[in-house]
Amino acid sequence: MPPRSAPDLDVRRGQLTRAARDIAESEGWAAVTMRRIATEIGVTQPVLYSAFPAGRQALLDAVAVGGFDEMATRLEAVDSEPMARMQAYLDFATTRPHVYEAMFSMPTGLPFGVGDGPAPLHRAFAAIQIAFPGPDDTRAEVAWATLHGLATLLVSGRLPASRAQARLECAHWALTAD
Repeated sequence: MPPRSAPDLDVRRGQLTRAARDIAESEGWAAVTMRRIATEIGVTQPVLYSAFPAGRQALLDAVAVGGFDEMATRLEAVDSEPMARMQAYLDFATTRPHVYEAMFSMPTGLPFGVGDGPAPLHRAFAAIQIAFPGPDDTRAEVAWATLHGLATLLVSGRLPASRAQARLECAHWALTAD
């Protein structure tokens, strides 16, 4: 029997990233270990490290970049009107809380606020810029910060879900008032 060929490295990285994301979404980030991921997809730990030589942090960064890609896709899929984009943002954060945590709350090696960051970060921010245009990025940055604050407090249960729509409408008013 001829030896099996090694899978494409990008395919392997995708498998590992999905496994980490799925474990985190079902059990939390504490359950995401390199050993657990290797077991989940049936590979050895050296195979894991061949795809992510920098280890767990590189894997978490890959989950975060995938999250930004998914967020950008969701934002781009709705009308560019501010309320629609705001709602899509909050929907993403509440339906993917552990991915959102990897994107914004966990330590990361990803560059933010600079020109050389990964394309999905730029796409997600651009989707907010379109809804909150201005002479520079300030309005979009404040919109993003506002949405992040609302999302973080909502996901953590620190704000009652019963007033989520009222808060969204208030934020919309504050961010779009001239």
